Amino acid sequence: MARKAQTDPDPRRPRRRRLLRTLVAIVVCGTAVGGLAVYRAVSDETGERPVTTDEASRLALSRLNLYQAAPVGVTLTATEGGGVSIRVEGVVDYRTHRGVGRYRTTGASGPLDHGLVVWDTGGLGLAPEPAGVDGPAWQQAEHVPRQAWSPRSYTADPLDAGLSLIVQLGADRPDNPLLLAQSGARWLGRDRIDGRGYDRFAGPRAQGSAPDGERSPLTYWVDGDGALRRVTMRMPGLGTPATADFTGHDGAAKLPEAPWLTG
Repeated sequence: MARKAQTDPDPRRPRRRRLLRTLVAIVVCGTAVGGLAVYRAVSDETGERPVTTDEASRLALSRLNLYQAAPVGVTLTATEGGGVSIRVEGVVDYRTHRGVGRYRTTGASGPLDHGLVVWDTGGLGLAPEPAGVDGPAWQQAEHVPRQAWSPRSYTADPLDAGLSLIVQLGADRPDNPLLLAQSGARWLGRDRIDGRGYDRFAGPRAQGSAPDGERSPLTYWVDGDGALRRVTMRMPGLGTPATADFTGHDGAAKLPEAPWLTG
């Protein structure tokens, strides 16, 4: 994605970027799952425990399953300071590591901003929705001139951290189930989302990211076939985690090329 050279006036940016790299390292180390509807417990089993061999195997397949299902629909919800909430509805393609969606920000008094967002492993770009163009975000993005996108690198803000996490969840090969179990992945419970049962897991811990016995900031939901449904990420200083829901294969989606052209 093209980048504009600029001087960042915010002295907190280097610390935020280090924090974001730590969160991303946790994802690369382990596996991930998604989903976002209202859920309820479906098991009398209580208390967390280490994952079983079968559970570790399903976790190990989850990133590959997400990759193979791409392009997949995704919904991201995140909360920033001051009661501002952000919602992104879009699609991500794990073969190109690109995503496109429509974002909305809402404050205590109502809507604040909306537009289109594109993102990849290096950063994101924002643009107004084109006038008179209906349809999903990926179709709208095709009508936005390249110069209309405002690209920037990721920060550790909830929106950026959530988008960076989403684009890295899919992988073209399974994880090692033994390493997942040894790295602290834990079973937390069973939930029902849209009528389907899912196991809820605390993710594996990246080396040096959390002390022994402390949970990963990532929580995953995966079904009996190893399909990803939901991933949540706790953000420092915020009570509500960022949540990504995966809504399955979107065969009609075609991610636009323009926002990522260079030169």
